[in-house]
Amino acid sequence: MAVFNEKVNIRCIGIDEASVFAFLANEGLDIFDPKKEYVVFPGFCDVHVHFREPGFSYKETIATGSKAAAAAGYTCVCTMPNLSPVPDSMETLALQLEKIEKDALIRVIPYGAISRGELGKELADMDEMAYLVCGFSDDGRGVQDDEMMRNAMLKAKALGKPIAAHCEVNELLKGGYIHDGVYAREHGHRGICSESEYEQIARDIELVRETKCAYHVCHISTKESVELIRKAKAEGLDISCETGPHYLVLCDEDLQEDGRFKMNPPLRSGEDRAALIEGILDGTIDMIATDHAPHSAEEKGRGLEKSAMGIVGLETAFPILYTHFVKKGILSLEKLSELMHKKPLERFRLPKGKDMCIFELSGEYSIEPDNFFSMGRATPFAGEKVYGRCVLTVMDGRTVYKA
Repeated sequence: MAVFNEKVNIRCIGIDEASVFAFLANEGLDIFDPKKEYVVFPGFCDVHVHFREPGFSYKETIATGSKAAAAAGYTCVCTMPNLSPVPDSMETLALQLEKIEKDALIRVIPYGAISRGELGKELADMDEMAYLVCGFSDDGRGVQDDEMMRNAMLKAKALGKPIAAHCEVNELLKGGYIHDGVYAREHGHRGICSESEYEQIARDIELVRETKCAYHVCHISTKESVELIRKAKAEGLDISCETGPHYLVLCDEDLQEDGRFKMNPPLRSGEDRAALIEGILDGTIDMIATDHAPHSAEEKGRGLEKSAMGIVGLETAFPILYTHFVKKGILSLEKLSELMHKKPLERFRLPKGKDMCIFELSGEYSIEPDNFFSMGRATPFAGEKVYGRCVLTVMDGRTVYKA
């Protein structure tokens, strides 16, 4: 094994070196260049993706989404329930599970909906779905009714599953579609205020205090959200949260008049971005999730105001984070592995398996959406120069992607 290590510059992070080299000895050395540097991680996990099946296969499918994930080093993803039909019962969930069983290259574990049709009026059949889902969410919309969220938390607590909340107060949105900040005011756009996010987080923290439910906040984007969650954790409440690579790297000053810069929640201010980075560093933010949300070219080609909300993120996540944070000495590779592997698996009690992914770190390349395996192409990082290219992904000892 030592000889193999001398031939190729490979560093293992959070994974047993002997098992890695034993696998690679059988796999062969054709993917490696002795002049380059490689790092091996356990397979990544993304607890927030949209694979669009059933109902919207013109945007993405289980097959294309899982292939994109595998090509990005992911061996486990959790799919959100804003589908058609919404997985709010065993009957509707089964349609998604059949597609996963047939087409998924990696572990694809769905969320069940909190409410029927994600309409916030009546609880979904949470009992019958619980053993097949990673948790419950009405992602894409916040649960507006306090009593509905309280009942959902009590049910999830009894079932031993987390609630993953998209936090958004509808009455505060006022037709906004980007952050209510400098760019919106200077360019005549309607803004989404930060309160629309953090006010619902504040409400839910009170409900967690009452119900003792395991509660996870999706895609936080504001400095107030970070502080609320920091204080709740200090109190000992069972709360976790995620943010996305785009919120850590970009702010509303980077916006362009292009649909690939439109997502929900929106890119916030520079102060918000700095607070999110601080939250990553001090452990307030537990994990990084991409909110991979593919749309058709037509849906994303209508400018900031009229394009659909959402960007793709799986195939850009590691290179963006490695280039902007590890190479600059802000994060260690060990911390990045924790954010992309350890914490999401632990929080959602997901299977680990004999998984790994290998990235080549030396060569610079441009992010080219036309080369994505995902059907989605909209990313604010198009054309950016980055480091960190996935060359191999292995799940349960089986190669699912090889460059």
